[in-house]
This record gives sequence, C-alpha cells and structure tokens, in this order.
Amino acid sequence: MSYPEEVYFGEEGEVSATYRPATTPPEVGREGDGIHYLATTETTRGEFGLYRVMMKPRAKGPSTHFHKTISESFFVLSGAVQLYDGEKWTEAGPGDFLYVPQGGLHAFHNGSDAPAEMLLLFTPGAPREEYFEKLSQVAQEDLTAFRVKHDSYFV
Repeated sequence: MSYPEEVYFGEEGEVSATYRPATTPPEVGREGDGIHYLATTETTRGEFGLYRVMMKPRAKGPSTHFHKTISESFFVLSGAVQLYDGEKWTEAGPGDFLYVPQGGLHAFHNGSDAPAEMLLLFTPGAPREEYFEKLSQVAQEDLTAFRVKHDSYFV
C-alpha cells in the first residue's frame, strides 16, 4: 500500500490549518443534544467529514441503514452508546470504536439514563450537513427521496 497522490505541490508549506475551540456551540441542536461540525467535506476538500455528536439521555438515533458511497466510523467519547453492527447491538463506552464500510448495516442510539458523546467520521467526505440540518423538517412523504439524496438507505 502506498501514499495517495500528491495534492499540494508547493515547496515551503503554507498557513492553512483550521482551529475550532471546544467552546464553539453546536451547529445543529444545542449543547448536550446536538452536532458539532469539526471538519466538513468543504474544509477537508472532500477527504472526510468529522462530527461530534452529543446525545441526551435516551436519545434515539437512526434505525438500521447503510450507505453506498461513504464509510462511517464511530468513536465513543463519553457515556454509553448502543451501536448496531448489522448483526448485534453492543453497548460501547469511552474509547470504543466501530468502523462500517460502504454497504454495512448499522444504527445507533443512547439507551442510557445519562448523556453520551461520540465522534462520527465519514470517508470520503460527503455533504452531511444538509442531512443533519433538514432531516427533522422533511415531510414524511418526501423522506425516502431526501434520504437517498444523502446516501442513506433504511431497511
């Protein structure tokens, strides 16, 4: 296995890092029950999307689904998150990790009486922000088309 193709061709490097303080409020929802956009597809030039998900106690997540074009990874930061790997549910705690390749069935939720937080990583990057922002506003009759637009196939 080798390194990917070069994308930066300068000889001196450049100042281009992006810093996001921990005090930045979530882009969707509110503190304790929302989503922080740590690195979007736009900021990573399509390489990946990284999101910090904060779930209140007993927060429901998406039901079983899969993606055709993106992989999804879960890293639990705090609390207990129930992760479904296509065969069984596992209660994951801080430091636990689940990788789901394209086509892999998965789901998650917080079934505990305490808050939980995790990181979601999508690769390659995809415009997930619109999905997070508009999902709760989509009318039931338009839901399937909205999900397909965002590479989310529910079973």
